[in-house]
Amino acid sequence: MLQVKDLRLGFASGERTLLAVDGISFAIERGETFALLGESGCGKSATAQGLMRLLPTAGRIVGGSVQLDGEELLARSEAEMRAYRGGRMAMIFQEPATSLNPVLTVGRQIGEVLERHRCLRGEAARARMLDLLRQVGIADPERRLDEYPFQLSGGMKQRVMIAIALAGEPELLIADEPTTALDVTVQAQILDLLAQLQAERGMGMLLITHDLGVVARMAHRIGVMYAGELVEVASREEFFSAPCHPYTQALFAALPDVSRRGMTLTTIPGQVPSLAAMPAGCRFADRCPQVMPVCREQSPAWREAQPGHAVRCHWQGAQEASAPVSSVADALPSGQAPLLDVADLKVHFPIRKGILQRTVGHVHAVDGVSLAISPGRTLALVGESGCGKTTVGKALLQLIRPTAGSVRLAGEELTGLSGRDLRAARRQLQMIFQDPFASLNPRLRIGEIIAEGMTALGVGGDAAAAVRALLQQVGLPDDAAERFPHEFSGGQRQRIAIARALAVQPALLVCDEPTSALDVSVQAQILNLLKTLQGELGVAYLFITHNFAVVEYLAHDVAVMYLGRIVERGSADEVLGNPRHPYTQALLSAVPVPRLDGAGERIRLPGETPSPAKPPSGCHFHPRCPQATEVCRERYPDGKTLSDTHVAVCHWVN
Repeated sequence: MLQVKDLRLGFASGERTLLAVDGISFAIERGETFALLGESGCGKSATAQGLMRLLPTAGRIVGGSVQLDGEELLARSEAEMRAYRGGRMAMIFQEPATSLNPVLTVGRQIGEVLERHRCLRGEAARARMLDLLRQVGIADPERRLDEYPFQLSGGMKQRVMIAIALAGEPELLIADEPTTALDVTVQAQILDLLAQLQAERGMGMLLITHDLGVVARMAHRIGVMYAGELVEVASREEFFSAPCHPYTQALFAALPDVSRRGMTLTTIPGQVPSLAAMPAGCRFADRCPQVMPVCREQSPAWREAQPGHAVRCHWQGAQEASAPVSSVADALPSGQAPLLDVADLKVHFPIRKGILQRTVGHVHAVDGVSLAISPGRTLALVGESGCGKTTVGKALLQLIRPTAGSVRLAGEELTGLSGRDLRAARRQLQMIFQDPFASLNPRLRIGEIIAEGMTALGVGGDAAAAVRALLQQVGLPDDAAERFPHEFSGGQRQRIAIARALAVQPALLVCDEPTSALDVSVQAQILNLLKTLQGELGVAYLFITHNFAVVEYLAHDVAVMYLGRIVERGSADEVLGNPRHPYTQALLSAVPVPRLDGAGERIRLPGETPSPAKPPSGCHFHPRCPQATEVCRERYPDGKTLSDTHVAVCHWVN
C-alpha cells in the first residue's frame, strides 16, 4: 500500500541543505504495522512529516519516492494533498499540546475532519464525535466536546488527537509516539482499538515509538533508524530473538527493570552526530563497542542476516553478554522524619455555567490525598490519566492553590504562603513538567532558561560554568546554551527541562512524566543521573509516571491513585510484587512487556473512568471492579493495613 524508496529530506541552513533523512526505503502492506525505532533526533518524526508533506518552512524534500496505492505523493500539489491528509492518510502527532488548536473546542476540531472527509454535519456529526471520544476512553464525552484543550490533562489531549486522526477512517495511519502520554490501561485500550480498526479496515500503520513493549505487542516488522539512516529491518520474531546491529543490542541493554534495581543502567556513550557533521563511514562508529578501522572509512552496505532480516553493519560477530554494571548508592532508610508531609490534600475546581457564570458543581481533581516522602527516597505516584496526579504535583508547589489540606516541607507549612516566603520555599522544591515544549520560554536561549532560576532564587556561583556542567550532566553539547527550544527534538527539550530544575539544587524534585518523551538510551542516561544525584545529594523525588519499568527500577515507595484518591500505597516490592487492590492488579496486568512471550493474562476493566465532576457513590472504583458488591456501591472503604508500610483501600482486602 505504501512504498517509500530512497527518501531524502533536509533542512535549509544558510546556503546548505542538511540531510535529516538520507535515503531510507521501506514498504507497508494493508493491515500491517511497521514500527520505526531510534534515538531522539535520528529522523523518525521528519520521515513521518515528509510522508504527509508537512515539513516545516525550512524543510526540503531532496529526492526519493513516496507512493500510496501506486500514486506518487511527492508530485502532488498542496491543494491535492489536502484530500489525502485526514482522509486517506492521517497522523497522530507527538506533542498533542502543540498540535491541538487552543482557540477551538474539542468538538470543533473533530468536526472539521468529519465535515471535510466524511461529509457529516449537525446531529450526525455530533453523535459520531461522542462515539469517537468513547472509543478512545474519555469519560463524560458530552462535556468534553465543548471544552478547550487547556482544560484537558496531557493524556486526554493525546486521546483527542487519536480521535481526530481516526475520524476520517484513513487507509494509512502514521502514529508518532501515540501512547507516550497515556497510562498503561488507556494505552492497552488504544492499542486494542488500533488493532481492531486495522483488522476491520485493513488499515496500514507506521508506528513511531521508543517503547519496546508497544513494539512487541503491535508491530509486524521493525525498522531501526540511526542518524537519518535505517540500520536494521526485521520481522517482530527475529528482532526480539536475535537483534544484530550493535545499536539495536544497546537499546535492549538500556531497558530498566526490577532485575537492574540498584545498578547503573547501560547507556550508549556520546550523542547522535549533528546534521552538519555526519561522519564519512558508519554513522554509529564513534559510539559502537564493536568499531573496526573499516567502519570509520566506509559506509556499510546492507546484508541479510536471515531471510527477511537485513542489517547495515560491517561487524558480523555474535552478540556479547552485557558488561557488568556498577551499583549505585541506595536511598536513605525510610525511618527518617519525612521531608515532605501531605495530609488530606484537596483540589476542587468550580464548574461554571450560564451568562452569570454561576458555580453549578465542582471537579474533585484531588480529593483527600495523604503521602510522605523521606529525604533521599523516591515515591512513585501512578494511576490513569486524569486521576489527579499532575494536579497533586502542582498543588505541592502551590502552582494550583489547594482547596483544603496541609503541605509541609521540612516542617514548614506551604499552604497559604505567598510572595517572598513562597519563593524561598521553592528553592527547595522544583518541578519537571510533563510537556517540555510548553514549559520552555520560546524567546529565551537555553543558557538563559537554565540560569533564570539561579538568578531569581539567588543561587550563587559562576552561572555560565554551572550551565555548561548541567548541560553535560544531561547529555547535551555546550553549544546548546546558545540555541532556542524550537531547535531541539522532544527528547532533547525534556533534558533541558531537567537541567533547569536541577539548577537551583533542590531538596525535592516533583518529576511529572520526566522520561515519557525520551527513547530508551536517553531514558537510561536520565535515570542514572537521577539515581546518582539521589545517592550523592540525598535529593528526594515525587515521580509521577505511567511507566512501570521505570517504577520498578527507580522507586522505593509506590502510591496508586484513582479518581483523586490514593487506593493503595506501600514499598515498591509490596505494591508491584503483591498488589492487593483490584485496580492495581488491573494496571500491572496491562503493562506491555518488551519480550515475545509477553505478560500474563490481562485484566480488562469494563466501562470508562468516571468523571471527577460526577464521582460514583461508595467506592469510586466499583462501576469497573470485577469484585464489586452492594457494600461497595453504598460506602467508601476504609484503608486496610497489610503491613507497616502497605495499605489498600478496599472492602475485600484482608
